[in-house]
Amino acid sequence: MNKKLYVSNLPFGLTSESLNDLFQNYGAVLSAKIITDRDTGRSKGFGFVEMETEDQAHEAIDKLNGQEVQGRTITVAVAKPQTEQRAPRPARRFER
Repeated sequence: MNKKLYVSNLPFGLTSESLNDLFQNYGAVLSAKIITDRDTGRSKGFGFVEMETEDQAHEAIDKLNGQEVQGRTITVAVAKPQTEQRAPRPARRFER
């Protein structure tokens, strides 16, 4: 099992720091990041947490998957490996 977890259906007001605090109850958190829209900076409602050990990651999944956080039921699962990078978005052209 991987130590990196995918967390979805997060409340849009949740910060990376509060995500870190939520997972610290189940072991040492190496990183916690909420993914944001690059244009608006608004949360996309999901993020990634990396735990120190696989046992801690497994415990976090067991305890947090399906739990309610700020009115939303979150999903916690093992993150799939990143396969390839997306191509950069083309520049927007505005006609005048």
